[in-house]
Amino acid sequence: MGQPDWVPEGIDLSRPSVARAYDYTLGGAHNFAVDREFARQLIELVPDMRITARANRAFLHRAVRFLVQAGIRQFLDIGSGIPTVGNVHEIAQAAVPDTRVAYVDIDPVAVAHSRQILAGNPGATAIQADLRRPDDILGHPEVRALLDFDQPVALMLVAILHAVPDADDPFGIVARLRDALSPGSYLAISHATADRRADEMDEITAMFKQTTTPTTTRTRDEVLRFFTGFELVEPGLVWSPQWRPDSPEDVGEHPERMMMYVGVGRRS
Repeated sequence: MGQPDWVPEGIDLSRPSVARAYDYTLGGAHNFAVDREFARQLIELVPDMRITARANRAFLHRAVRFLVQAGIRQFLDIGSGIPTVGNVHEIAQAAVPDTRVAYVDIDPVAVAHSRQILAGNPGATAIQADLRRPDDILGHPEVRALLDFDQPVALMLVAILHAVPDADDPFGIVARLRDALSPGSYLAISHATADRRADEMDEITAMFKQTTTPTTTRTRDEVLRFFTGFELVEPGLVWSPQWRPDSPEDVGEHPERMMMYVGVGRRS
C-alpha cells in the first residue's frame, strides 16, 4: 500500500517521531504505526501522558488568546508539529482575521501537512527548518515576507526546547531569536521538567532516546533563564494547568503531575 498523499517521500518510518506521536496522543490521524506504538508504550508507562499532552495544548490555546488580546498580530511558532485542531492560526485568525502566523518544524510530515491545510490562507505559512539554526529561520524568505520584525511578534516555543540538548546551546539559540524581536514582542514557552516525578521522567527520557528528538529535561531555574530579556506576565512560570486557567476546576489538585513548566514573557 502506498503512503498517503500528505507524506513526503524518503522519510524514515523506522523511528517514531515525537510530533506524530503527539498528534496521535491528541486524537489526530497524521501518524504511523511506529508512532502509535511509541505513544501507547509511553501512555502505559505514564498513564497521565495523554492528559499532560492535552494540558500543554490547552496552554497554547490560552496563551494565543492572551497574546491576541494584548495586541499581537504576528506569530512565529517554532516546533509547531502536526497542525491538529486548534492550532495557532485557527485561534488567532478567528479573533483577528488578518493575524499572520509562520509555522516552523523539523519534521517533514508536519510541514507537508501544514502546507496542505494552509493552502489558500495568505496569512499563514509553514517551513521546514531546525531550531538549532535560528538564522535560517529568521532569514527564510517566506518568514521575512510574512512577518515584520520591526513590529511585535509572539515567539512560540511550546514543547520544543527540551528537544535541544545542552551541547547545542539552547540558551544562546533563544537569545539570538530574542534579539531579532522588537520591543513589545512576547515569548511563550512550555518545557518538560524532572523537578517532580523524577523517576518517571527518567524513564520517559530513556524512551525518547529511540525517537528522532531525544528529550533534555530542565529545572525551574533553567527554564526561567530562557526568559532573560523578557518580563514574565502573571502568573509567572508555573505548571501548565496553572497559567491563566479558564476555570479553577481546570487546575486540579496536583498540577505538578503535568511535568511541564509554562510561561509568557514580554520584551521591553
